[in-house]
Amino acid sequence: MAPTQLHLGVALDGAGWHPAAWREPTSRPADLFGAGWWTEVAAIAERGLLDFLTIDDSLTVPGHGHAGTDEATDRVRARVDAHLIAARLAPVTRGLGLIPTVTTTHTEPFHVANALATLDFTSRGRAGWQVKVSGTAEEAKHFGRREIPALSQADLAASVASGEFPAFVHELFAEAGDAVEVVRRLWDSWEDDAEIRDVPNRRFIDRDKLHYIDFEGEHFSVRGPSITPRPPQGQPIVTALAHAPLIYEFAARSADLVFVTPPLTDGPSAVVDQVAQAADRVGRTGERLRVFTDLVVFLDTANETGARRLARLDERAGSAFTSDAAVFTGDAEALADLLADWAGRGVDGFRLRPGVAVDDLTAITEKLVPILRRRGVFRTEYPDGSLRGLLGLPTVVPNRYATA
Repeated sequence: MAPTQLHLGVALDGAGWHPAAWREPTSRPADLFGAGWWTEVAAIAERGLLDFLTIDDSLTVPGHGHAGTDEATDRVRARVDAHLIAARLAPVTRGLGLIPTVTTTHTEPFHVANALATLDFTSRGRAGWQVKVSGTAEEAKHFGRREIPALSQADLAASVASGEFPAFVHELFAEAGDAVEVVRRLWDSWEDDAEIRDVPNRRFIDRDKLHYIDFEGEHFSVRGPSITPRPPQGQPIVTALAHAPLIYEFAARSADLVFVTPPLTDGPSAVVDQVAQAADRVGRTGERLRVFTDLVVFLDTANETGARRLARLDERAGSAFTSDAAVFTGDAEALADLLADWAGRGVDGFRLRPGVAVDDLTAITEKLVPILRRRGVFRTEYPDGSLRGLLGLPTVVPNRYATA
């Protein structure tokens, strides 16, 4: 029996997930906000035939969020828009899935639906969406339309540990659930064959195959239909990062794929069980929720071990690196062993976060991927088709509004 094939993606956040990553010789901080830098790192990921890359984003600059505003200038304190970066990468990649982070809290789902449908067209069926809730008072102040109570980093950590969140957090995720539902309905508001393009008879569309979605909820009232035809995938991949039962339930209601963050010491089994229990609680039916584990990686190089690289970066930053995800340091062979072990415990795939984008992404594609191929658990070429197909999800998605 052939070994199970691994699914492997990568998460990009500027120069890397370590706050001192931008100071490494390979990081080229002057280029971080240029199209060339992003197309180069995407090309590295695609050379490794990775399933996808996600692009992190937030409505605060790095270093803000629940930690509050600070005046540090020794780290990258700016962002570029994840969706627009993905749009730039779409025409210069051919098999790599592109999953930008787009918040639901201060954006309109009609705009999100059209933007991601357009990305699916320009990428030829390789688009996804990492749904994110913007839950800080700092982000709300950028818009001035609503107030969100302040929640400290310590309060957030306590909520994640206990699974008990303030009422406003539940409200934000209820709103996010409505936003995803509106987006999904808008993607279906055009039937697949609604475009006739009949020049002699002067009919571009069959109006009977465009549908009002008539969504009425507590947070949104959207009539539809979309102004963008149904995306090539029908339903682009929807993903979410989750750390606690409340967010597992949100992912089980709304997403195709959930990113989770189990600790290295315990492994993923308990988290996989919690995700399955959340899916049962919300009554998920049909296609099961795929579970990908996140790992921050600092891989050995020819000149330095991953552990020493991390220690040196910590020295530069002036503090020890912390992350919501487990941190792996070591060689590619040991990482391959870890992935194989976790894949046998119910994990569907992995999303690696490079500590230093260029260095660790290059190590993933040039060291880790060849080891996985030698073990017979990773592809040697991209198959034709969509991101849904690449991830093993159904490639034909019925349209909820289509008539027989």
